[in-house]
Amino acid sequence: MTEDNKSTDKIKEEKADIESADIAIREKEDTQPAPMGGFQSSSPALNLEELPDDVKKKLEARKTEKTGKAVGKGKGKIKKRKKAVEKRVTSGKAYIKATYNNTMVTLTDLNGNVISWASAGIAGFRGPKKSTPYAAQIITRIAVEKARQSGLEEVSVFVKGVGTGRESAVRALNANGLNVISIKDITPIPHNGCRKKKPRRV
Repeated sequence: MTEDNKSTDKIKEEKADIESADIAIREKEDTQPAPMGGFQSSSPALNLEELPDDVKKKLEARKTEKTGKAVGKGKGKIKKRKKAVEKRVTSGKAYIKATYNNTMVTLTDLNGNVISWASAGIAGFRGPKKSTPYAAQIITRIAVEKARQSGLEEVSVFVKGVGTGRESAVRALNANGLNVISIKDITPIPHNGCRKKKPRRV
């Protein structure tokens, strides 16, 4: 046998191995049950634990700051709060506000009562990084994880603004296990609103 024939045989064997591995992976995916609502997300549901380390540290720092402020206000006295009754909300609305400087994601019920929200600032992004698609992806993940506790499964998305994070925020909603029913652009458009400046005389 020539060297060319040997190499083609090796390539064929490797291809067969890859195909068998792919089939095994597909069979595993088929046997796994679909999440509630019948929606099978393209990627597994992401927890807050899977966030990048720097974002996790910043979120934990914010929590400790809040608890410290609460203790300072009470001057050592700890007041017991009544536990709020959790409302189970399966369908709601997602408002994405994407400006040139920031991205904000708000998840509400059908009446517009806020379930959870997140912005690039609370995830620890500063300056020009706040308006990036990566920041939009991270804050969407944070907002969805908070809303999961209320049982949110499907949302109608309303996008406002022309920032760079708008598309990645919508995709992140879908990737994090929420069923996106509809997407509507509610960016305000002027209908010949304010009078234009007079042209410069040059």
